Amino acid sequence: MSLPELKVSYPPPATWRDRLFHYYLLVRLHRPIGIFLLMWPALWALWLAGEGQPPWRVVLIFVLGVVLMRSAGCAINDYADRDFDGHVARTNQRPLATGQVRPAEAVGVFLVLSLMAFGLVLQLNWSTVALSVVALLLTLIYPFMKRFTHVPQLFLGAAFGWAIPMAFMAVTSSIPGHAWVLFIATLIWALIYDTQYAMVDREDDLGIGIKSTAILFGRWDRAIVGGLQLVMLGLLLWIGQETGRGPVYDAGLAVAAAFAVYQQYLIRNRDPSGCFQAFLNNNYLGLAVFLGLVLDYALA
Repeated sequence: MSLPELKVSYPPPATWRDRLFHYYLLVRLHRPIGIFLLMWPALWALWLAGEGQPPWRVVLIFVLGVVLMRSAGCAINDYADRDFDGHVARTNQRPLATGQVRPAEAVGVFLVLSLMAFGLVLQLNWSTVALSVVALLLTLIYPFMKRFTHVPQLFLGAAFGWAIPMAFMAVTSSIPGHAWVLFIATLIWALIYDTQYAMVDREDDLGIGIKSTAILFGRWDRAIVGGLQLVMLGLLLWIGQETGRGPVYDAGLAVAAAFAVYQQYLIRNRDPSGCFQAFLNNNYLGLAVFLGLVLDYALA
């Protein structure tokens, strides 16, 4: 589907302070929700792999890596969507859409941040370094998937969840079966929150030919999201039993389940504002699981 051409006028060269500010907006450090959604699964994995006592040096590397790779992902996402964002109300003020950042600059930011993240990974074992290449490829291809498939969220989930096998490899030099189950649970979680996110833009996406699960699910969106929430929580419950977790971990899952119910309330009318609030609420769901895990290990 061809889009009406947008005339993007580039302003005169800005000062370095202005340029850095636009890069800050490009990588969305002013909206850290993506950092949290990427960070919680990584922390779940680190605590499970370290049995409640992961090496703090490894934790710091992963936290910094999460910030860098999420920022790199935003830059390459906006580059991929540079012909679409100007047509969507929620994204038409992004720096590439307004011309404050040029496409080549966005690619440059992506490469610099990716190299910085790779420098961090080089401090871990070589098996983890090899796994990081897959993480980079997933980050690179995800933004383009919405042109070809109605389930780009699967690629987002894989990109966000790949920190899990990396965390186990970094801490234990192996990837047990429950780590892959945690990866699947994280992939399902991404389907949940990114469907809620896509429900915000559904009308705009239909108009410009962008594909998403919100469009694929149609009037069954709430029911499918609810089913996915049950599956995700069930997998997390199984992981707790498999790893010998106790009632404190289960209490964390109960709080997470309450947040899932609240999200269903928020999206009940499919109002864009409510759907966006449901998407943001997933930060608290991930935090509840993490706190349950941390406290369960601490009190065991």
